[in-house]
Amino acid sequence: MNTTPAVILFAHGARDPQWAEPVLAVAQQLRQSLPGAFVQPAFLEFLPPGLPEAVEVALARGHRRVVLVPVFIAVGGHLREDLPRLVDSVRAAHPDVSIEVLPALGATESVRRAMADTVLEWVVGGV
Repeated sequence: MNTTPAVILFAHGARDPQWAEPVLAVAQQLRQSLPGAFVQPAFLEFLPPGLPEAVEVALARGHRRVVLVPVFIAVGGHLREDLPRLVDSVRAAHPDVSIEVLPALGATESVRRAMADTVLEWVVGGV
């Protein structure tokens, strides 16, 4: 059994695979900062893998704790309705697995501050 948590970055997904590039970049940065950690993007729709598949990969690697990070700018229907249904389904299938759902990234003060700072840099310094 692997005692380190699996980190799953849960994002909306899109038909255009290039849409996922920022999520994939965050995953890669986390892998560099957490050597040996399992960091996996998962998508609600359109792009693979879905959340259940990402959790299955983590379980196959021996993880029994999953930290789920919603990579959403705000909390809406997907996080209020779709994500809880998905998490409930995964928990029902794997009652021995701990799944911790963190706040949406955009709902955190540090991310909001980073977005505002970026806009400020663009406005003051020119894009």
